[in-house]
Amino acid sequence: MQKSTIDIDFFNKILKNKTPDCIIKWALQITSNRIVTTSFGIYSEVLLSTISKHDKDIKVIWCDTLFNKQSTYNHANKLTEKYNLNVKKYQASKTKEEVENLFNWQNLDDDNFTEFSNLVKIEPFKRALYEHNPIIWFTNIRVRQTKYRNKKDILSYSKNGILKVSPFYYWSDKDLDDYVQKHKLNKNEGYFDPVKALKNRECGIHFQ
Repeated sequence: MQKSTIDIDFFNKILKNKTPDCIIKWALQITSNRIVTTSFGIYSEVLLSTISKHDKDIKVIWCDTLFNKQSTYNHANKLTEKYNLNVKKYQASKTKEEVENLFNWQNLDDDNFTEFSNLVKIEPFKRALYEHNPIIWFTNIRVRQTKYRNKKDILSYSKNGILKVSPFYYWSDKDLDDYVQKHKLNKNEGYFDPVKALKNRECGIHFQ
């Protein structure tokens, strides 16, 4: 796997007070080998609308858990058409019915919940990384979301050395809401991730 050798401590200090547009434009100069991940969640249009202004062909990696609400599939279709997104969708190797027969996915205490998470989200994401082998990974993680994300920054490295770029890292929900209103964007208010499940729980892909 190709890796970036950016001094993230140095550049995080420089980028901290820059706008998301400036951060994205800076990162795009590093390599053309990049992806952006999305779950088509609540604020997904914020990142996707911003990055598509600068790279219309960027690969948009979506790991569909198969358990999204219909409103999320509608939101995904709307954004894909609106921004002509280059979506690469990945799903579990089993059907939704097979997964439901194997796991009580609604029970977070189930001994098999980790296996469920791996099947519907982690393995498809690892497959995406293997197939696209990116040097840069744009993501929409933000501070104050989880304890794990509080330890990150605008720039961080994945376990495999991929440079993760989070242009909206220091933005609050209010900042995003104001941005959504100003630019007349849509929020996917009813979004629910069965793997993340709890508000402060990691979905798992950011451990990769």
